[in-house]
Amino acid sequence: MGLGQSSKTPVTDDTDEVNFDHFQILRAIGKGSFGKVCIVQKKDTKKMYAMKYMNKLKCVERNEVRNVLKELQIMQNLEHPFLVNFWYSFQDEEDMFMVVDLLLGGDLRYHLQQNVHFSESTVKLYICELALALGYLRSKHIIHRDIKPDNILLDEHGHVHLTDFNIAAIVKEDLKATSIAGTKPYMAPELFQSFEGSHPGYSFSVDWWSLGIAAYELLRGQRPYVMRSNTQSNEILQMFHKVHPTYPAAWSLEMKSLLRKLLCIDVQKRISCLAELQDLDYMSDVNWDAVLNKQLPPGFIPNRRRLNCDPTFELEEMILESKPLHKKKKRLARKTREQGSDGSPQNGQLQQRLDNVQRDFIVFNREKSRKVVVDSSELSTSEKNKAIEDGQNNNVEPAAYLSG
Repeated sequence: MGLGQSSKTPVTDDTDEVNFDHFQILRAIGKGSFGKVCIVQKKDTKKMYAMKYMNKLKCVERNEVRNVLKELQIMQNLEHPFLVNFWYSFQDEEDMFMVVDLLLGGDLRYHLQQNVHFSESTVKLYICELALALGYLRSKHIIHRDIKPDNILLDEHGHVHLTDFNIAAIVKEDLKATSIAGTKPYMAPELFQSFEGSHPGYSFSVDWWSLGIAAYELLRGQRPYVMRSNTQSNEILQMFHKVHPTYPAAWSLEMKSLLRKLLCIDVQKRISCLAELQDLDYMSDVNWDAVLNKQLPPGFIPNRRRLNCDPTFELEEMILESKPLHKKKKRLARKTREQGSDGSPQNGQLQQRLDNVQRDFIVFNREKSRKVVVDSSELSTSEKNKAIEDGQNNNVEPAAYLSG
């Protein structure tokens, strides 16, 4: 049984901001360094979404607020078929909430752990779809910086969607990023050179290296370089120069050539943009319009009869979580009564930081912004219809996801 909440539809009008009461909480499906994720259904439209929620106090204590606010800033300006798109954000005194596309196919890390074998043609399509996403991000001056199987989600048809922008960087014009961020086994060599102080920075090419590592891992079930989170940067740099990835004989010459071009230590010789990938002979048979429109069927289709995630997330939320989401309304009401009786405030400095979060948080409503677009007299009828259709494309039949 899922995480229960009343399904009574709230009375709303177009001027209301979306908040926690507008969603029915169905079940927990994941957690990460910045929060937890559950499936929700918006009560008025019946549309299904994933809702990520982050505890304000924990974010303040771990100095993570800046990253959360930056992710909100970045995602409100993005929309692409191969991204996990952002729909709403809101807050209450405990948590910050982000509501995004619901992808029910699970992430690629989960499927690797389930010993799924990804064929070369499937991985080739994944590379094409993710390359279109990277091309779009580049047009928005964004380096993702954390491309890995964990951050690549499948929809129910098997198409890939890139998620998790909490360490993404915005770079303007010909400038480069200099701060070190990422997951070590997927980080490009130039990032570790920055550690050594011998490199002035890096740019979009780091995402293409990460794409190469992820593609190799999907094909082989292991990464080309063996390193851990505690491996020192100088050791990693030496590894890149001494260890040469092996490419199984069963792989096609074209795939091996592509991976070598993605995993090229020399940034100048590495494939680092969509046009360079599209120019390869290996990609000459690809209909890129069909890829963008999701008209090419992936070779791997996730099981639609299961949730494609670790079931322990829900057990933890229901049994171990000290402040479970489905008891939030009662908990906040009780807290309000208690504060009213004794007036005990938070620690002064901590309260100031929490007040800053409350002030700086970005409230977003894509549904409302779409309505403004559709109502615009400057749009043609076909453009209005397209905007309405895009706003309706995430209707999902909920019945299969309400039970274990």
